[in-house]
Amino acid sequence: MPLTASDIVPLTQARANLSELADEVKAGAEKIITKNGESYVALIDADRLDYYHRLERERIHLVLLDEVEKGLSDVEAGRTRDARIVLAELERREAQASASRRGARKR
Repeated sequence: MPLTASDIVPLTQARANLSELADEVKAGAEKIITKNGESYVALIDADRLDYYHRLERERIHLVLLDEVEKGLSDVEAGRTRDARIVLAELERREAQASASRRGARKR
């Protein structure tokens, strides 16, 4: 449902008319509450908020499944390295960089 000008409500007006706004939201509207002329919060139906949260969880699961698929593809193609070796290399590089920084300070 697209927002209309009547769906954008200043905070002071929202305070005074919260019950009416809640009834409109329960009937399907969404309200944007503004503070100092800027978007501040949204007033939406609790069931719709729950639906939005479920959609977000489903999206996260799809992203994770996509990452798993990419990882399995990397394994099948041999594009993997032993994590212990990579971590040891990173630690060695960091130690070398740290020693190099200490040496540069002494000069």
